[in-house]
Amino acid sequence: MDDGLPNAPRIVDCDVLIVGGGFAGCGAAFEARYWGRDLKIVLVEKAAIERSGAVAQGLSAINCYMGMRWGENRPEDFVRYVRNDLMGLSREDLVFDIARHVDSSVHLFEEWGLPIFTDPSGKYIREGRWQVMIHGESYKPIIAEAARAAASQVDEHVIITHLLPSADDPRRIAGAVGFSVRDGSYRVYRARVVIVAAGGASHLFRPRSAGEGWGRTWYPPWSTGSAYALLIRVGAEMTQMENRLVVTRFKDGYGPVGAFFLYLKAVATNAAGENYEVTRRAELRERVGAYADAKPLPTCLRNDLMLREIQEGRGPILIHTERVIDTPEKENAAWGAFLNMTVGQAVTWAAQGIDPKTDPSELILSEPYLLGSHAVCAGAWASGPDDVAPPEYRWGYNRMTTIAGLFGAGDTIGGSAHKFSSGSFTEGRLAAKGAVRFLADHPGPVPVAVEEVERLRTEIFAPLVRFVEDRPKITRGAVSPGLLFPDQGLHRLEKIMDEYGGGVSANYATNDALLERGLRQLLRLREDLRAIGAGDLHQLGRAWELDHRTWTAEAVLRHTRFRTETRWPGYYYRSDHPKVDDAHWRCFVNSVYDPASGEWRLFTKPVRAVL
Repeated sequence: MDDGLPNAPRIVDCDVLIVGGGFAGCGAAFEARYWGRDLKIVLVEKAAIERSGAVAQGLSAINCYMGMRWGENRPEDFVRYVRNDLMGLSREDLVFDIARHVDSSVHLFEEWGLPIFTDPSGKYIREGRWQVMIHGESYKPIIAEAARAAASQVDEHVIITHLLPSADDPRRIAGAVGFSVRDGSYRVYRARVVIVAAGGASHLFRPRSAGEGWGRTWYPPWSTGSAYALLIRVGAEMTQMENRLVVTRFKDGYGPVGAFFLYLKAVATNAAGENYEVTRRAELRERVGAYADAKPLPTCLRNDLMLREIQEGRGPILIHTERVIDTPEKENAAWGAFLNMTVGQAVTWAAQGIDPKTDPSELILSEPYLLGSHAVCAGAWASGPDDVAPPEYRWGYNRMTTIAGLFGAGDTIGGSAHKFSSGSFTEGRLAAKGAVRFLADHPGPVPVAVEEVERLRTEIFAPLVRFVEDRPKITRGAVSPGLLFPDQGLHRLEKIMDEYGGGVSANYATNDALLERGLRQLLRLREDLRAIGAGDLHQLGRAWELDHRTWTAEAVLRHTRFRTETRWPGYYYRSDHPKVDDAHWRCFVNSVYDPASGEWRLFTKPVRAVL
């Protein structure tokens, strides 16, 4: 063709399309095959499933395990824990559903070869109440092997850019489109159901790491908000997009602290050696009320206390590893926690001459991230299980969004925090079971509009065409009067979110005026994305990742502006509404984007307890 685009789309017809090959996607493939023996199940991943997703490099612990076979915890206990940590706001039906099934997933992992620490009786060794310790460097390859065996087809190095609505009904999903970053082919997946198990979002906000460390983040840099942008653009209802996550991590290396706080029982202090979580408790109680006395203290409030110590000049915050590493076994655990999953932190220790056996280490708060599988609840509003969910929380099929035939799992689903790896895999299984049930009730193909497929082909590859047309005007490198390049757009996005949305440089604080200005600048950036150029397929992928990040960022700003309180101090602060306001805001903030009009609608939904 003379337009420079691929000659013809590669069309794949399937029953179940799974977008994303992380833990949730692998769980969906495994369970879809169990319930749908004759179904065609296609899993699409933009990388390679053996090393994709948040567990790509490995883990040192499974963070969601009840231990019901030993009578350690019950699902009800976990629901109360999540309710407490999220300051009263969680979809308890979804949390309970994961908790009652997650142990079976962990037992599968062990059967498949994952080494789990056990005592002489065979009982799993705990890191904390909900965590079990593992040798986890090969955690993801083990789970990916099961997904490969279950799926009919695994398409790797394919970026899904858009979901396809049905030609007959815009509220019914019919598939997805994207392209291969290897050969540039246009891929059209016509599916009877779609399960989105893509990643949350890093690099929405400017990272702390700068200079030679630019781009270093805690959450994977390849998680670009596709879990949200894909759904937002087809009009799915979203929830808690203001519930961004800020994590306490070892400074510079972003190494996780769980093994040191939970397993080794290390304590953090300010520079004077004071345990600020004790000395500041009365002051915290004045700001957040009874949440200050919750046990354990909510994660966001621990962040809040640390941040206030730093702002008031009592830093650095030190974790005293030297007080707890008193045996060779504990020393091995300290280093092993990083060598299993965050090698960069072990390298940072070595480069800075820090020996955790003799030296304390500095802690810091990260930039914000958006995800639905860790300690926060951003994501799609989904139907809950029939036997647990209140009537207003269910509409027939577990983990189905408000778009018929469109399901989600992992980072995609909102309201159900603390899933982590095992819970995300479990939620993938639950979504797949609901999807197969939907297929049984809705037989037959779903029509796709040919003109929409062709329109998206032109839109997806436009950055390549634009680059070719404007290349003669490029004076040097990326200096062009008519093109915006993906890295330039990413810098603009991060600056907007950092300075107006409550990022690191603003000490996580924002207000209505800042949010309004940030939204205006973000919408101007979206206009400029119409001029984005891509010199090759790699840049084309980066261009669409930026597009997904921008849609996600807009949802974050709109939700944060709508909720006029500081619900999660330590994650963000509304300086014009600095307190927790249970009287008015103990509710979910939800939104729907209308693809036809381009308008957003924000509203609240009640919080319902299931215990």
